Amino acid sequence: MIRFATALVAACLSWALCLPSHAQSSAPEARVLGLAFVGRMVSDLDRSVAFYKAIGFSQDPAADPAWRQDDVVERLYGVKGIKTRMAKMYVNNTASGQRFVVYLRELKGLPRKILSDHTPWDPGVTHFGLIVPSADAVWEQLRASGMLRARSWDAKLIAPPGETKGLLAYMTDPDGLDIELIGERPAVPAKDGRPARAAFLPGVSHVGLVVLDSEKAKTFYGTLFGGQLQSRESPWLQGDFFDSAVGGHGNILRFFNESFPEAAAPSSRLYLELVEFQNRKKPVEPSKITDIGVGYVGFQVQALDDFLKRAEAAGAKPVSKSGIVTMRSGTRVVMVRDPEVGMFVELFEEPKK
Repeated sequence: MIRFATALVAACLSWALCLPSHAQSSAPEARVLGLAFVGRMVSDLDRSVAFYKAIGFSQDPAADPAWRQDDVVERLYGVKGIKTRMAKMYVNNTASGQRFVVYLRELKGLPRKILSDHTPWDPGVTHFGLIVPSADAVWEQLRASGMLRARSWDAKLIAPPGETKGLLAYMTDPDGLDIELIGERPAVPAKDGRPARAAFLPGVSHVGLVVLDSEKAKTFYGTLFGGQLQSRESPWLQGDFFDSAVGGHGNILRFFNESFPEAAAPSSRLYLELVEFQNRKKPVEPSKITDIGVGYVGFQVQALDDFLKRAEAAGAKPVSKSGIVTMRSGTRVVMVRDPEVGMFVELFEEPKK
C-alpha cells in the first residue's frame, strides 16, 4: 500500500493529475498589455493647457482641473501634504481611432526643482512624436502667438534627406519638455529600387527616451516589457539632418524602436524609441517625479503584483513607497524608475469586469 501511494503521488506530480485543468491555468500571465499614455509635470497648468490646445489637443471635461488634496497621488508619488491639479489632454490617433492621452499635472506644497533647461540629448530626457495634418500651419500658429519654443536650426521645420519641404522639427512645451512635430504624409509604394514608405497619420506615433546603454534599455523594455524590437542592428548616424532637427552640432546617434500594442486599441502599435548618443555621454541629472519638467510614460499591465516583482528584480526602483495604490475607480497603479536612466514609468492594472 505504501509503495502504491508513493507511486500515485509520483504520477500526480509527473502528469499533474491531482489538480483540475482550470486550476492550473487560472493565474493570468504577468505582462504588458500596451503603451497607454504620457504624463508631464508642469509649473502652470493653465499655460500648459493653452499650449497643448494650440498644437491640436483637446481637454477632457470629465477630469476636474481644480486644486485638491489627493491621497492616491501622494501615495503614488511617495510624498505628503501637497495639493495638486491635473488636466487630461488627448488627440485622436487616426490609425487606431482611439484617443491618446497626455496628463499634465501641477503640484504645490513641496520644493520642486526646475529641469526645463536641458538639451534633447541629455540622458533620461523624453519626447513624443506628434503627427499633424499640417506642420507648417501649427508651426506658424505657435510663432504668431508667441508660443513657439523651437529647438531646430533657425526655428524652422527640417526637410528629410533628399527632400526640400520641411517636414519635422523639435520644439518644447512651456516647461522644456520635448515634442517632435511631424507633418502628415501618405504612404509611398516601392519604386525603382526605393523601399516603400509607410504613411504618417495624425496622432501620437511614438514616445522617445534618451538612453546611455541601449543594450541595457533593450533588455528592460524588450525582454521584460515585451517590446518587439523593429531592428536588431542600428547604424550610428550623423549629419546636418540629425543635428538640425534637434538644434545640435556634431551629434552621433542611433535609434532602436520597441513596438507595443496601443493600450486603447491592441491591434494598433505604438513605439518606444530608444535614442543613444555616442558622443553625449554624461551622468543622469537627479530628479524627483514631482519636479517641473519631468516626463513619464504609462503602461497597462496584467497581473500587476507579479509584474512589479519582476520589474524590481530587473533593477526597477519603486517611487510609490507604499507599493501598489488602488484608485477610486478600482484601477491599481504604481510608479517605478527604470534601471537604465531612471525614467519614471507608471504601471497600472484595470479592475476586473
